This record gives sequence, C-alpha cells and structure tokens, in this order.
Amino acid sequence: MTAVDRAAPPDDLRAGHARRWWVLATMTVCLVVVIMGNTILNVAIPTLQRELGATQGELQWAIDAYILVFAGLLFTWGVVGDRIGRRKVLLIGLAIFATGSVFAAFSSSPLELIAWRAVMGIGGAAVQPTTLAVITNVFPPGERGRAIGVWSGTAGIAVAGGPLAGGLVLEHFWWGAVFLIGVPVAALGVVGILAVVPESRDPSPGRVDLPGVLLSIGALAGVVYGIIRGGSGQGWTTPGVLVPLLGGLAMLALFVWLQRRSTHPALDVSLFGNPAFSAAAGALGLNFFALQGATFYLVYYLQGARGYSPLQSGAALIPLAVGMGIMGPRSSRLAARFGAKAVCATGFLLIALSFAGFQLLDQSAPLWLVLLILFLQGVGMGSVMAPATESIMSVVPREKAGAGAAVNNSARQIGGALGVAILGSVLAAGYSAHLGQAVDALPAGVRGEASQSIIATLTAVGQVQAAGNPAAAHAAARLADPARDAFVSAMHLTALGTAAAALIALGVVLLWLPGRRDRGFPGTH
Repeated sequence: MTAVDRAAPPDDLRAGHARRWWVLATMTVCLVVVIMGNTILNVAIPTLQRELGATQGELQWAIDAYILVFAGLLFTWGVVGDRIGRRKVLLIGLAIFATGSVFAAFSSSPLELIAWRAVMGIGGAAVQPTTLAVITNVFPPGERGRAIGVWSGTAGIAVAGGPLAGGLVLEHFWWGAVFLIGVPVAALGVVGILAVVPESRDPSPGRVDLPGVLLSIGALAGVVYGIIRGGSGQGWTTPGVLVPLLGGLAMLALFVWLQRRSTHPALDVSLFGNPAFSAAAGALGLNFFALQGATFYLVYYLQGARGYSPLQSGAALIPLAVGMGIMGPRSSRLAARFGAKAVCATGFLLIALSFAGFQLLDQSAPLWLVLLILFLQGVGMGSVMAPATESIMSVVPREKAGAGAAVNNSARQIGGALGVAILGSVLAAGYSAHLGQAVDALPAGVRGEASQSIIATLTAVGQVQAAGNPAAAHAAARLADPARDAFVSAMHLTALGTAAAALIALGVVLLWLPGRRDRGFPGTH
C-alpha cells in the first residue's frame, strides 16, 4: 500500500490521474468484453435450440446462469478489490472470463454450456464493477460525470452490439465461435491494464462475508428458477415452483437481516435507507429488466416471426445501440443542467412509449417502424444509465468505490436476470395459450416443447417435413402461420408488461430521485 493509498487527499483537492483518459479507454475495453460476452448469446438462441436441442427453460438458464453468478459475486469481488487492489482483480477476472468463454465455445450439451456460462459470470463479476471503481478513483469530481457517461454509453453500445457481432460470426462459423470473439479483446484489456492502470485499494478493507455471498446466490437462483418453471407451464402452485420461489424469498429476507447485523456485510444495506440511493438503484434495475428481457424476445420476433437470419437480426438491433451510445455521454451533461430526476423520468417515458409501440409490430410491419421503435427505446435507456449510476456512486466514499460499484452493478444484473426470467416466462405462457390446439398438427412426441416457443415450433415443423411423410408434412406446414400469429400476440402482451415496468420506474424516479436543485445526497463525497 502506498502513502497515497493510506492518506488520499479529499476528492475536491484531487487533480485526477495523469493518464486518466487512457485508463478510461482501457476500462471501456474491459467493459465491452464482459457485456458482449453476455449479450452475444441472444442472437444465437434460435441456433442453440436447433443444434444443441436446448429447451426454452435451458435457453433462459444459459442466459441467467451468467447473470445469477455475476450478481451473487459482485459484493465479494468489490470487497476483494478494495482489499487486494482493483488492478489485480481486473487481471484475475479477465483471465477467468476468457477461460470460461473458450470452454463454453466447445460445450457439447445445454447443461455443459450453462455450467461454463456460470464460470464466465465469475470473471465478469470481477471485471465490470471494478472498471467503475477504477474510473471513480482516477477522475476528479468535475470530470467524473463525463467519464461515467462514456462508461455508460459504452455499456449500451456493447449490449446491442453483441448480437450484431454474434450474427456476423454465425454467418461463417459454428455457434460456439460467438464465445471466442471476446478472448483477443480480453488480451488487449490485459495489456492496457498492465500499461496504464494504477493500483488502488481501500486502506481499511472489510472481510469477505462468505455466508452472505452464499445466501445471495441461493436466494436469486431460487427465485429465478421458480419463475422460469412457473412460466414454462409447470403450474405456479406445484411444489417444483413454490418450493424454490418461496425458499428463495425466505433466503433473501434472511440475507437482508444478517447484513444489517454484520460487522463486515457483503452489502451495506444501510445505504438503501437513503430514498435517493434506493431510487437510483431501482431505476437501474428496472432499466435492465426491460433491456435484457426485451432483447430476449426481440430475437425470437426477428428470427422467428420475421424469418431474419442471425446477422440480419443483429443488424436490426443497431438503432438500439446507437440510441444508447448517443445518450449515454450526453445524459450526464443533461442531468447536470436539468437534474437527474428530469432526465431519468424522460428516459423511462420514452421506454414506456417504445414498448407501447410494439403493439404496431407484426409479421409484415415495415422495417423502418421496427428500427424507429428500437432507436426510441435506446435513447430512453441511455438517458437513465449514466445519471442513475452517478447518483449511486456519489453516495459512496472514494475508498469504498468497489463496494459502491458492486451495488450499482448488482442492480443491473438482478434486474436483467428477472427481466429474462419473468418476461421470458410471460412470453412462453402467452405463446402456448395463443397457439392452443393448433400444435396438435405435430406428432405427439414433439408437441410439448414445440408449444413453448416459435423457434421450437418451426424447428419441429421442419423436422416433420424432412421425415418424408407427405400427409404429416402438409399438416405441419399449416402450423407455421398460426405459430407466427400466436407469437406476435404473446409479444404484444409481454411488451405491455414491459411498458408497465417502465411506468413504475417513472413513478419511483419522480417520487424519490433528486431534482436539479439538489446538489448531492446526504453523505456525498
């Protein structure tokens, strides 16, 4: 530990690190690695369903395994980074993430893929919050908002840019290659870290709360598993749904109770006693609930209902990335001028309007309308990310930046996990209900899985047609259009639920997020 680490001057006296903009560039590279490593899977979902024989639930777990482990370990990695040094944690995290990516690429079964996605989540949990902690440490207060805006804009671009990169890869290689894209980028991040990133740590770090970590992982896994099982047609009152769901909620309550009494909590729950802090965390969580959930069912719409290739569906998401990329850096300046409340509220209003606009989309909707709605959605989401992130980080002392970044990213990841689980389950249940008895056109052995998603239905139709029975093939072919209609109806329902979540977030922001005249939260450093 250096003398600077032991006795850092107050933030308002710090000029910032001399190479802070190079540090920011390196942190954006690291951020792109872990975010694209997650979102790049979305565009490959239909391919995985066909080539790996994955069920709808397994596909949701392939996404949520990463998110759940990520969210569960955020607090631990934040404390570890504050203790041993954030530069070291970045290097460890990138190594774990790259290793998990390589093994995920060569998975031979859905369960194997889920396991390696969980390993990727271990590495991602070390990297993503640490990038924000490093930025908070190297930038002075006057430039920190701008730097966080760039960080948030990069995150937005990576979220929607992942499917495009995945689509390009799937045009020429097998599905596993989508996981290999991030390996050379991770190597570039390692070089940048070694070259320009200074070491920083907390001079008074706390111990790792192992029971708290295990409880948080178990709680999240139970809740999300119960939601996925219930939405996949198992029945919400069956033991297979109620036991994990209620057990997860009980573990979550126990986690909060223990954290309030711990001398070294994995999560400082006292921060949530500040309504403004809670509102910012809730805004981020609901933002990513909408983003991750919508990206999940957008891929089904583009590749299933509209028949796009993986590359075409990835390209169709570019307006979403452009909207977030434009508004990420600008939203911080707008928040400084008009207040975080006004900027975030406007963002959630645009998000709600964009999902209301999904009611205009069907199999034959003009492409320009799809692109316009996605751009509007991107602008809204980009308007929320930076002001909410800056609001959270302003509460936490600089030396505790790792823990603050963990809270920020846990809100994102928990919201994203629940978005995929809840909205994916609503979509599957709605699709099954709208498809109804039309699925009886398929052989009895494939009806169960085929009724869960449009990709599974169309895959089953193709298999029956390839079997060579003319009568069965003709009957199956007549299922394609009803399946597309059923999916569009289910998507409309799911989008209304997403719009409702955005309106709830709008209310939270208007009630509790500080306005323009607020110069900071109590405890701002």
